[in-house]
Amino acid sequence: QVQLVESGGGLVQAGGSLRLSCAASGRAFSTYDLGWFRQVPGKEREFVAAITWAGGSRYYADSVKGRFTISRDNARNTAYLQMNSLKPEDTAVYYCAARIADLSDYEDLLRYDYWGQGTQVTVSS
Repeated sequence: QVQLVESGGGLVQAGGSLRLSCAASGRAFSTYDLGWFRQVPGKEREFVAAITWAGGSRYYADSVKGRFTISRDNARNTAYLQMNSLKPEDTAVYYCAARIADLSDYEDLLRYDYWGQGTQVTVSS
């Protein structure tokens, strides 16, 4: 069982930056792939970024490539999402998710077993 808690959301102007954190409980953190997803009211939750269990591979949605960076610190049981050059369309609730290490389908939210409660990110124009 893994419990995830996101933090770091808030209100920022367009062009600004935020760093989200995802703190995980449990000793098996280093064996889980981690993903970030986001959702706006009335729309489906969408993939943002993912990182493999050892941090060797990272995946991004086209909409955030070059602006967002996912990372993890297994010693601290924490994952991060550094978000730069934020745009109003990045406004959403951001969720951290975890799954037992796998080799595919990083973008598929149905493949993730554990979810945090979400943190709101609002980008003003």
